[in-house]
Amino acid sequence: MPLTLYQASIPVFIRGFTNLSAVLEKAKAHAEANKVDLATYVNARLAPDMYPLSGQVQGASDAAKFGAARLAAITPPSFADTETTFEELQARIAKTVDFLKTVDEAQINARADGTVTLKIRGKEMTFDCEPYLLNFVLPNLFFHLTTAYAILRNQGVPLGKMDYLGSF
Repeated sequence: MPLTLYQASIPVFIRGFTNLSAVLEKAKAHAEANKVDLATYVNARLAPDMYPLSGQVQGASDAAKFGAARLAAITPPSFADTETTFEELQARIAKTVDFLKTVDEAQINARADGTVTLKIRGKEMTFDCEPYLLNFVLPNLFFHLTTAYAILRNQGVPLGKMDYLGSF
């Protein structure tokens, strides 16, 4: 049985956010045990020109919600990028997952042969839906999920590969 566009998107997105939420919980516990201000983690970044942890969570959220909405040809929710605490980051993750759970499987699969057009830096780009998911949305999502993990790991949070991958 072939893999559907829905199977390659929504469940993968939700799993990524489930694991990110668990990573944030582990980071929070580590901060409390070591008397680290959580704001240190929220504002931490790997390089001066990269988004901090908060921006990585926001970027992952945007990649998933915009990707899902474009695949389903629906309007995505609008979230202000104002999260400054772990609680707000967890709420952003929860809102993203809640939206993803509303995206209709049949609606995405019906667009398997469709196209997605978006503007990037003022330039219009058109993708077939499958390459859009596989070559644009998923790499973008995993970039932000991985960078969030790396920021926390760089801050001394004892995370391992299985924290990123989650349980099976």
